[in-house]
Amino acid sequence: MPPIPRAQLERLSYIDFRLYFLGELRRSDLVARFGMGPAGATRDIAQYREAAPGNLDFDGTRKLYLPSATFRPLFEHAPQRVLSALSQGFGQGAAEDLSPLLRCEIPTALSRPRMDVLAPVTRAIHCGKAVRLVYHSLSGPPGERELVPFALVDSGVRWHVRAFDRKSAEFRDFVLTRIESPEVLADSAVGPRESAEHDVQWSRIVELELLPHPSHARPDVIRRDYDMPDGVLRIRVRAANAGYMLRRWNVDCSPDLSLRGPEYALGLRDPLVLYGAANALLAPGYRPPAPASPADKLPGSRQRDDTAASSR
Repeated sequence: MPPIPRAQLERLSYIDFRLYFLGELRRSDLVARFGMGPAGATRDIAQYREAAPGNLDFDGTRKLYLPSATFRPLFEHAPQRVLSALSQGFGQGAAEDLSPLLRCEIPTALSRPRMDVLAPVTRAIHCGKAVRLVYHSLSGPPGERELVPFALVDSGVRWHVRAFDRKSAEFRDFVLTRIESPEVLADSAVGPRESAEHDVQWSRIVELELLPHPSHARPDVIRRDYDMPDGVLRIRVRAANAGYMLRRWNVDCSPDLSLRGPEYALGLRDPLVLYGAANALLAPGYRPPAPASPADKLPGSRQRDDTAASSR
């Protein structure tokens, strides 16, 4: 399509979405979604028809548009955003304006951060500032900390923030629901070593190869579930998040894939890729490699020792 204003591009994408996923479109859908007049909705539908000729059929009886038999989506629709829109609605407006587009059931979130906690933390991330807060740790009484946060992470169970902790001088994860009274420190300078670029666990990318679990009765179905036509699902994750992801999906990370149970549909081909990942112990069945014994030396080292012994 030729360049068009972003606002109109969003409206054309919405037309494409409704035709593709809901199978119908009315002018009133655009009017309600974007707060526009009927004449503007008519112009957008005409623009869509021009950009994607043959995509629309008009049902004069019901006064609505239908996808044609030769319909092809004009836009690429990301699966996660599509499912979010269908189950929770569109837009960034007030919560009462959002409603599911289809009957959907999604898991209840048991752990939700308070907005008066989340907002200062996200402001600090966006502005590159530190934040002072009280943190409730499992390992001790509540205490004041200064953090330099740089990312939010959804572990699948709860949200946490990745941050540099000035108290321990380390990069760590802090659960948002355990944070109290955060205050953005507008005048506190953030040093270079406190930035994400110096977080080794965050910067390191771990490449995982997941397989259908060898004990699963229907590996062919597992290959379909996870779109692995060659039998392997390859994903890249940050070392800081690898343990969370593997636990969330119940991936068997034992050395011999020995875990049993219907929850283990996937296995990690090579658990050694997790070596050095700080939260690898969260991965089901993961066992760090045993420390090398004095006899377990590299061949080159053994040869040098033997040479030295023979020359004495």
